[in-house]
Amino acid sequence: MVSTEIPSHPDVQLESVDSVWNGRFPLQVVRFQHRRFDRNMSGIRTWELWRRGRAAALLPYDPVTDKVVIIEQFRLPALAAGIEPVMLELCAGLASGDESPEDIVTREAQEEMGLSVERLEKIGGFLLTPGGCDEYLVIFAGLIHLPHLPPDGRLGVHGLASEHEDISVRAMSATEAIEDAIAGRIPNSVASLGLLWLAARRDWLRELWSAA
Repeated sequence: MVSTEIPSHPDVQLESVDSVWNGRFPLQVVRFQHRRFDRNMSGIRTWELWRRGRAAALLPYDPVTDKVVIIEQFRLPALAAGIEPVMLELCAGLASGDESPEDIVTREAQEEMGLSVERLEKIGGFLLTPGGCDEYLVIFAGLIHLPHLPPDGRLGVHGLASEHEDISVRAMSATEAIEDAIAGRIPNSVASLGLLWLAARRDWLRELWSAA
């Protein structure tokens, strides 16, 4: 269950918090004041707040073959936004209870890609939609060793049948994936964040993991 508490803060005064939806991801309407940059308090503001909680994502990388593993799956919000609904993404998931970000990506790597991760390197933590959602996601690069790949790099279709997941998994060259991210051809923000980090840190990461 996602926590719906709003932490106290010396520069924020909560006027009211109303739950308008209590499904898997609650939706709240919050009336509040906050301290402005001139040190005065703001007027009362009203925001909708979607509570999704903590999450983590993984960019699997094989330093020997210099390949990354990405997934593709259907996303209804992408369709609603008017873009291609089958998105290129990183493996990711939400926390279950007190599950750590490291445990999340280890679990999701098995469920969504059928891969075991030998080592993790934290990329960073990011608030994905600060204008309306509390989802805070930590991205990792994960050390993997790829098996022999077919010519198209496909690693099969994975996902939990109980959640009707239909996730296509494939390996691609790090250079190609990074070029797509730099060129703006990957509209998924988490995938682009991970790949742009890899663009800046790939040589360092290969040296680090080769020495392990």
